Amino acid sequence: MSNSESLRTKNLKEPKPESALKRVLKPIKGQLILASMLAMLGTILMFIPLGGIVYIAEAALGKISSEHVWPVFIGSVLSLFIGLILNTFAEYYIHAADNNLTHHLRLSTIKRLSLVPLGWFTNRASGDVKRAMQDDVGMLHDLTAHFFTTIARAFGVIVISAIYLFMMNWKLALVTFIPFIAFFMLYGKAFKAGGEFMDDFFVGMSKIDNAVVEFVGGIPVVKTFGSGEVHRGFRNAVDDFALAFLKLTSAVSKGVATANSIVSPLTVLGFILACGILFIELGWIVPFDVVPFVLVAPGICAPILMITFITHGLRNATGSAERLHSLMTTPLLTQPETLASQPENSELSFNRVSYGYNAGNKILNNVSLTLPEGSVTAVVGASGAGKSTLARLALRFFDPDSGNITLGGIDLKNYPSHELYQRVGFVLQEVRLVHASIKENIALGKKDATQEEIENAAKAANIHERVMTLPRGYDSVIGEDAQLSGGEEQRVSIARATLLNPPILVLDEATASVDAESEAIIQEALSRFAKGRTLLVIAHRLDTIMNADNIVVLEEGEIIESGKHEELLASSGRYAALWQLGGFQDLSESTASLNDKESAND
Repeated sequence: MSNSESLRTKNLKEPKPESALKRVLKPIKGQLILASMLAMLGTILMFIPLGGIVYIAEAALGKISSEHVWPVFIGSVLSLFIGLILNTFAEYYIHAADNNLTHHLRLSTIKRLSLVPLGWFTNRASGDVKRAMQDDVGMLHDLTAHFFTTIARAFGVIVISAIYLFMMNWKLALVTFIPFIAFFMLYGKAFKAGGEFMDDFFVGMSKIDNAVVEFVGGIPVVKTFGSGEVHRGFRNAVDDFALAFLKLTSAVSKGVATANSIVSPLTVLGFILACGILFIELGWIVPFDVVPFVLVAPGICAPILMITFITHGLRNATGSAERLHSLMTTPLLTQPETLASQPENSELSFNRVSYGYNAGNKILNNVSLTLPEGSVTAVVGASGAGKSTLARLALRFFDPDSGNITLGGIDLKNYPSHELYQRVGFVLQEVRLVHASIKENIALGKKDATQEEIENAAKAANIHERVMTLPRGYDSVIGEDAQLSGGEEQRVSIARATLLNPPILVLDEATASVDAESEAIIQEALSRFAKGRTLLVIAHRLDTIMNADNIVVLEEGEIIESGKHEELLASSGRYAALWQLGGFQDLSESTASLNDKESAND
């Protein structure tokens, strides 16, 4: 067998993978089918009274016996009410299913996002995540709650109408469906013509979204320094979208307008009457035979237009499903359910660790570093040297590309997250408090903490007195009756770490974005909390880490120096040069000044 034949045979045997839309909708597949069937059946039952009307009219004109008029009348009324009940139940059932799916997707995505590596977020804008979790879930609501039952009802009307009309007179039925066939031909041709402009249309929408986010996000700078560039970018995005929209509508609108006019009820009614008169003159039918077609055929127009209208959103829903499915299948940081053995101590070791947020951007390269139990290790370096990445690797926000990190002789990958964060606490520059009470924010990692434990942690973090001035004390809610400054929020995060009482503490520029007064208060709280713990300190001021047991200098992701303050000064290396230039000012300023000096000497 040739290679091409083998490949063809293999492709025939292997089933095609399910689409993202099918996978996302799988949890409610059964409910969608049942609700659609109920909606179709209900619509068919509601159609039966039209046949009853024709029967009663024939009886009134003496064309048939009138002995069954009352049973037909009662049956038609019952059919109408049962159809209404089935349609109502179908709508309730499908909305309940949609609510279950929405609930499942939002909980599943937030659970997934809580387990993905931080590096995953660095390659995505927050708007993309918000779009998947909020906008895309909302887009699926239109699909699940309305699309399938609407299509089922429309299909039911078309099918039962076609069956009924062909039963009445197959010749006139064939002619009746000519406008509907012409509609689909014109409609398909119009959208095929507009297909080549559809990608430009969506790209234009994306450009406007990005321009709006950029404008709003930078509004203070725009208003202060002038808005020419930002306004120009927004105007260009709007102009590009307008051009793409004009091309799309020009290609589609004429064909769609012609198609819609063909299936308007008035057009269809006029067409049927004209054909009916012709059939009567030819002697193929009697005048009354046109009545069922006059009553039923115009009613097919609305379902057909509804099908074409509601399928517009199917492409958007498919894109939403693809983004949600991509989010639901993002790689996770694998972790065991339990810790197999207890760590020997609180020593933290980086063993030939390398990491990059993407293939072409290496942040850390072959870093080896040991933090002995009870020691203070400070990491300094210019912005972008890899300091914060080192800290986040220690917290296992993501895994290294190569090498490993151990705590007490055990690889961090072998720690369940709850076990790891009982042992490694952290206070980062970016403070994150949740929309909850002060008490709940402090006890975020220890739900069973007592009020006394929470207050003791707050006192240790120098935030207790500020909390007691709030309207409801520890029950005050962040963002509502608890409006805190940046330094105060940082102290709440320190209280959170204090409550857990971890043996290892990671401090990533915890005072970099607060004023001098707040910095002094925070430093005092941290000094008290740090006693006896293994510390990894990311510093932006050299004078704050003079007494560290080990100072590590990072440059371009590699350790170029390490040792105590006096040793590094004596070695006259990079650290000594930075210290002489401005050890008591921000390190980034010192580094910039030193680089300028070196460039001048060159």
